[in-house]
Amino acid sequence: MSADVVPLRPKGGPPSLDPMLSLTASGMNSVNAVILERMQSKIPLIPALAGHLISGGGKRLRPMLTIAGAELCGYEGSRHHKLAAAVEFIHTATLLHDDVVDGSELRRGKEAANIVFGNPATVLVGDFLFSRAFELMVEDGSLKVLKILSSASAVIAEGEVDQLVAQREIETSEERYLSIIGAKTAALFAAATRIAAVVAERSEAEERALDEYGRNLGIAFQLVDDAIDYDSEAAESGKGRGDDFREGKMTLPVILAYARGTPDERKFWEDAIAGFCTEDEDLARAVELINRHDAVSATRERARHFAQRAIDAIAGFPAGAARSAMAQAAEFAVARRY
Repeated sequence: MSADVVPLRPKGGPPSLDPMLSLTASGMNSVNAVILERMQSKIPLIPALAGHLISGGGKRLRPMLTIAGAELCGYEGSRHHKLAAAVEFIHTATLLHDDVVDGSELRRGKEAANIVFGNPATVLVGDFLFSRAFELMVEDGSLKVLKILSSASAVIAEGEVDQLVAQREIETSEERYLSIIGAKTAALFAAATRIAAVVAERSEAEERALDEYGRNLGIAFQLVDDAIDYDSEAAESGKGRGDDFREGKMTLPVILAYARGTPDERKFWEDAIAGFCTEDEDLARAVELINRHDAVSATRERARHFAQRAIDAIAGFPAGAARSAMAQAAEFAVARRY
């Protein structure tokens, strides 16, 4: 594949996810039908709990990447609909498990499933959705697709465990942080996009290009998510503001503010991450210190770097609506305030 560097959008109108939504609308209707069908069970609690999250207004960006990637590859079949649903089930299962691990109270702006239904049911329904995802993969019949998505599932779990181990460790490095988000978030973005090239029977080079697009987009997306938690100008993100702070998560804004801080500021961060400063006034001070050291803007700048890498990764594909929508999705990931 020959490739040209594709610049991020010049200053002008804000980037939007609308081109991606338009590009994938028809395919996502089919994906949503699969999701609705496969989340059903003769045990009423299962669709009730799964539907609480699945119908909760998420962007569904990961399955959209599978649909968009297939468009980019010129695929005209329908295999990718079930596989995109499998991707969404994997993602939803991890969210359900995460909320139990974190003790989250909010998800997408409403009570988290673990608060409504309890921890045991939430974990078990997460397991159910994982199982449904693997049923869909097996039905597709491609060992290559199965390997990509099953490997991603294992990597996600490793990333979540690594994040748990790093929790409340003030000396967590930026390198380790990037490794964690590369596993827990970017791995599924990469797999979701790569499988589109597999079902389209495109070359290994094109598979790798879509993998790189998804991986870099996923890192950019998570960087911005972590910035939003401390961004006083951002809209409500749908989770409890300050959750990362109270849980002692070493995200990049904290890592940068700690590295740039005075001894007194560093002492505050050590106490806060250890769990000794978790009140609202402590969060307010944390936001003030992060703003003082431009840690949110620095985090967004790093996200911009990864978004550009995502855009460059697909530069060898033909110009058109699919490539343009995927490029603008990367720009949107950086610019979004929610």
